[in-house]
Amino acid sequence: VAVINVGAATETEMKEKKARIEDALHATKAAADEGIVPGGGVAYLRSQKAIDALKLEGDEMVGAKIIRKALEEPIRQIANNAGVEGSIVIDKVYNKDVNFGYNAETEQYGDMVKMGVIDPTKVCRTALQNAASIASLLLTTEALIADKPEKKDPMPQMPPGGGYGGDMY
Repeated sequence: VAVINVGAATETEMKEKKARIEDALHATKAAADEGIVPGGGVAYLRSQKAIDALKLEGDEMVGAKIIRKALEEPIRQIANNAGVEGSIVIDKVYNKDVNFGYNAETEQYGDMVKMGVIDPTKVCRTALQNAASIASLLLTTEALIADKPEKKDPMPQMPPGGGYGGDMY
C-alpha cells in the first residue's frame, strides 16, 4: 500500500496531476494483470499478420481487410502527429523484429520495449474489443444520427517576416 500526496500551485494543476497519477496507476495494474506489448501502435501493426493468416471469403474477407487497415491507424496517427509521414513509418516498421517501432518522442527507430514505449496488453485488447463492438452495433443499426461535419476555413497565410514587423529601429 502506498500513499501519494499530490500538490500544486492551483486547483486545476492539482486535478491534472491527480488524473495523470490515476491513469498511471490504472495502466500499471492493467500491465500487472495481462502483461505488456510494444507501444506506439506497434502491437496493433503486428496483429495484422494474424488477420493475414485467416482463410476467409466474401463479406468476411472484406471485413478482415477493413480491420487490417484500421490496425495501421494508431502508428500512422502517432507518426503524423510527430510531423512524419505515417506510411513511411509503417513501411520501415512492418517487416522488422516484433518489438521494432518508431519512438515519436525521440524521433528514432528501435526496440520499443527497451526504449520504454509500452502499452498494457489489457488496454490494447479491450480497445480492439470495444471497437469491434461498436462496429457490429453500427452494422446492425438501420438508422444513424450524427452531426454534419463543419467546413473550416483554412488558416490565413503567415505574413512576411514570420509575424515580426521586420522594421529596423
